[in-house]
Amino acid sequence: MSDFNPTILAFCCNWCSYAGADLAGVSRLQMPPNVHVVRVMCSASVKGEYILKAISQGVDGVLVLGCHIGDCHYMTGNHRTAKRIPVVQKLLKDVGFDERRVRLDWVSAAEGEKFQRVITEFVEEIKGLGPNPVREVMS
Repeated sequence: MSDFNPTILAFCCNWCSYAGADLAGVSRLQMPPNVHVVRVMCSASVKGEYILKAISQGVDGVLVLGCHIGDCHYMTGNHRTAKRIPVVQKLLKDVGFDERRVRLDWVSAAEGEKFQRVITEFVEEIKGLGPNPVREVMS
């Protein structure tokens, strides 16, 4: 399992976490290459269906990164996200997936190092869980 490189989908809010990702890149911080970043205007625009579809199509883990609570460009978007993600995690658990395959975190535009740490930790956690069971069915 040591050669397993998980496929990670990271939804990043335009105003904070995407800018944090950019800062991490500009700062030349080493990051796992298997994280695919999707820029969204707000973490609240990441619907549960998007996450469930990604997992059902074989993505090993989904990371949702948004502005810190109280710093949302759209005022309360991250509050909605903070309520939504635990529901998605419960749905995953109810259908037999490990809820740790979905993670929510807050990364500001000035936190390039935190962005690097969060995605590196998440990749390592998903490596520990192993491949998405859907992959075996699809093979």
